[in-house]
Amino acid sequence: MREQIVDKAAQLFLTLGFKSVTMDDIAQHMGISKKTIYVHFENKTKLIEAVTFEIFGRICEGIDGICNTANNPIEQLYDIKMFVMHHLKNEKSSPQYQLKKYYPQIYEALKMKQFEKMHESVKESLQRGVDTGLFRQNIDVDFISRMYFNGMTGIKDNTIFPQSIFTMDYLMESYLEYHLRAIVTEQGLNVLNKFIISNQS
Repeated sequence: MREQIVDKAAQLFLTLGFKSVTMDDIAQHMGISKKTIYVHFENKTKLIEAVTFEIFGRICEGIDGICNTANNPIEQLYDIKMFVMHHLKNEKSSPQYQLKKYYPQIYEALKMKQFEKMHESVKESLQRGVDTGLFRQNIDVDFISRMYFNGMTGIKDNTIFPQSIFTMDYLMESYLEYHLRAIVTEQGLNVLNKFIISNQS
């Protein structure tokens, strides 16, 4: 039952936002009593914490799978972007922003876990790009990995990039291209351009 509660709560939180969804809403959608939820979760904050790290775990598994099967580091980054966007339902409800505003401790803990995961996988990806001649030999892999994380976190700041002007898909797509164009070799640029052209709708 605990897993079912987490699954349903995750769907509702990602669609409607952490603040908007109540324990009553979750119970009603599941056809169970609120008491049943409280057997497994002391309060809404504990449920949000469980949901947040469950979603994070699923995303990590998916990213690992992409890293193991991608043709090259350029396609890998785009595949990860698509996977994350699909998993977070395009972030229409700004779950990250709501988490930061209403549940700052959970947000900070998640951010550190995200950084640890992303820093290592991006470093490996960058090194692979250097080794295969797609990225420049002289790039500082550790520095660029940190900058990439900082940028990906920064574009989610609604005060700088309002949703009324930018969709999250546009921001991620634009930032990815910006990031890659800064580090590719001529060979890498050819791969990037071909990939962008073939994936344009």
